[in-house]
Amino acid sequence: MKVVTGVVGNDIHVVANRLIDISLQARGFEVFNLGVNTSLEEFIDAVVETDADILLISSLNGEAEGWCRDLQFLRSEYDLREDVVFVIGGNLAVGEAKQDDIIPKYRSYGFDLVFHQVDLNTGLDALEQYVKERA
Repeated sequence: MKVVTGVVGNDIHVVANRLIDISLQARGFEVFNLGVNTSLEEFIDAVVETDADILLISSLNGEAEGWCRDLQFLRSEYDLREDVVFVIGGNLAVGEAKQDDIIPKYRSYGFDLVFHQVDLNTGLDALEQYVKERA
């Protein structure tokens, strides 16, 4: 499966981005890593260009919300396959935030899976299970 990944917005957490890349490759995914400081439009363009199965966006600085609110709109504006899985993970809020508040918010933006402060391998296990169940 093809995965487009990277860090959204003004976030420069290179090490976490690299760990995600390595972990995805170790699990057999074909990875297209856009790096850090990536706009939502760049992610969507890459999904279209690579015909990716999954878009996995990460953020550690807590500012992803401001960068990702338009996902639902962009999903309708781009010629995307219906089965693309949209995932976001990392630290998705500034300050204290509860999973019960964060997850529905990001799902309303158009993400299928939301991992707020979830261990990388736990999140990737859940992603693999989600994809398997959809097949």
